[in-house]
Amino acid sequence: MESNYNYIELGPRGTGKSYFFSEFSPYATLISGGQATKATLFYNNARRKVGLVGYWDTVAFDEVGGIKVRDPDTIQIMKDFMANGRFSRGAEVIADASLSFVGNIDLSVKQVVNSTEYDLFQPLPSELDLAIMDRFAAYIPGWEMPKNSSEFLTNRYGFITDYLAEAFHYQFKHTNRYEEVSRRIRLGTAVEGRDEKGIKKTVAAFLKILHPDGGATDEEFEEYVAYAIECRRRVKEQMNKRKPDDEFARIGLSYFTASGEEIVVFCPESKGAIATQQPARRGLIGEEGESLPAPEITPLHTVSGDPVIPLKPVLDAALAGDEASRAEPREQHFTILYGDVGHSYETIIGPYLTGAKEVTIEDPYIRLPHQLHNFVRFCEICLKSGTIKAINLMTGYDDKTQLADISAKLEDLKQSLLESDVVLDVKLNPNMHDREIRLDNGWTIKIGRGLDFYQRPASWFEIGAHDLSLRKCLETKVDIFRLA
Repeated sequence: MESNYNYIELGPRGTGKSYFFSEFSPYATLISGGQATKATLFYNNARRKVGLVGYWDTVAFDEVGGIKVRDPDTIQIMKDFMANGRFSRGAEVIADASLSFVGNIDLSVKQVVNSTEYDLFQPLPSELDLAIMDRFAAYIPGWEMPKNSSEFLTNRYGFITDYLAEAFHYQFKHTNRYEEVSRRIRLGTAVEGRDEKGIKKTVAAFLKILHPDGGATDEEFEEYVAYAIECRRRVKEQMNKRKPDDEFARIGLSYFTASGEEIVVFCPESKGAIATQQPARRGLIGEEGESLPAPEITPLHTVSGDPVIPLKPVLDAALAGDEASRAEPREQHFTILYGDVGHSYETIIGPYLTGAKEVTIEDPYIRLPHQLHNFVRFCEICLKSGTIKAINLMTGYDDKTQLADISAKLEDLKQSLLESDVVLDVKLNPNMHDREIRLDNGWTIKIGRGLDFYQRPASWFEIGAHDLSLRKCLETKVDIFRLA
């Protein structure tokens, strides 16, 4: 509802973060993994076309921890766009889209805020640096959201999402409450430039959602201001933990009520955490050249008076476990959207081949030349795993299929694989329809379109013609699960 509103939400799985952006509004798009390129996001110089930010109200990045940015220019353009809604890339472009970053946080929030080593931005890739973080208007505490459950469904009436999406889109395009907020809000001295802008935009969005036909009472307005400050303070607290100097040290953000009382707003998860409120400044150099010692931190006590257990060993163990869990493949269910790049057989299937000796692929459409080429690429990935010794293909055919031609090509592939001690067995079934890849280590990969989920290149001499990770995709669902 608010243009150029950039925010992040990290939390546990199952709270509906990704689902919201993919299903709620036709004016929002969800980038599910893959590479974020400047041509896709911002401007394609070759085609002289504006990217996603010119066509959508909101561009959301799913699983933000897995974002891959090969070109540093992408991040620089993103910084410019997040700051003022414009950027220059051969042409001056102005767009209203908001950028939303959603992802999972696996560590205990209580442990993180009480740690001197880690912060709540831990899942973010290194490319998303402090300059990007400082442009977040809000950090939504996803850990406060309940996981989706039937107990939250209502048996009463409500607005259908089609109506709400159109209403929100209208507010996005035709209303601006920022000036109204600026006239009414009074913020404390610790609130700096980007703090003020982020807080005001959050409050303006609340007014659009909750008071589309008029103003809010003082009590309501102050509630919105308090929440906006909390969300911005969460951003600033975590940046302050990362920065070894005092650039972001003014975290005591506050506002004045209608009666003139100044209220300092805290984040509930970190209010009593000394490691977050007064982070140690390690590695700074004093005037005489000596290293300044880190301040001694008094052990934090809970409300009951019990001391908190020292967290660094616990957190280190948790992180070690987290790294181990990342090394292990996990179940995934996601959608590859039309036009996505960054998806190849190696990225989707490769991690699950570890330890597998036999793979069975059922795909009724391994018959046309490009489909046979896709199957060869799939076999190459299996060969590179180093453990696969048998590949079983079950595919279909129709009356128009030149079985002799297909058989000859598959026979060439079979002989080539034998040279690497891999046996290819091919069976034909004209009645099959479903697509599935089964590994003898227990993993099953279902891709809605099978191996044939890539768009045909406009030219075989363009980027992506041969490297599938750079090829644009067709929309398809991917389900990866392990049988008990």
